[in-house]
Amino acid sequence: MSAELGAAAGTVPAYVALRPARRQDLDAVMTIEQAAFTDPWSRSSFVWLFDDARTYFVVAVGDDDRPVGYVAAWFVADEGEVATLAVAEQYRGHGIGAQLVDAVLGEARRRGAAAIYLEVRESNVRAQQLYAAKGFVEVGRRRHYYRRPREDARVLRRSLADAGREID
Repeated sequence: MSAELGAAAGTVPAYVALRPARRQDLDAVMTIEQAAFTDPWSRSSFVWLFDDARTYFVVAVGDDDRPVGYVAAWFVADEGEVATLAVAEQYRGHGIGAQLVDAVLGEARRRGAAAIYLEVRESNVRAQQLYAAKGFVEVGRRRHYYRRPREDARVLRRSLADAGREID
């Protein structure tokens, strides 16, 4: 797997940049997706993102321009939703997920969104800590939202209408 993702397993690229996802990134994105989630998105779900103006699909790339993480979100009217976000396991814990969240928040502000939502597995404490650090708060739950394994989702919301507060 490490060869597909660029740098050797356990090493962090010298730099990580964000850029719009390209169709040629899909193999690397699918590798990350399938490793990160027990109920992964299909390839066709990712392909759909390229053709819809409401979507925002960005990859985090290392020194060799190979994706090590990604985020997809969509925007309708004055709301946004983080649809999926993942970082390859060997690159977690180095701030890449935070960069991806920041990028979505910036895009939400650019598109005039008043709030952005997401669902996160109840057991995914690490992701919940990241989202809390970025100002997301729990506003509800979806019972049995996840199928494999069956688990509730916490619905989180981040207001972007905070007067005078920068999105961090």
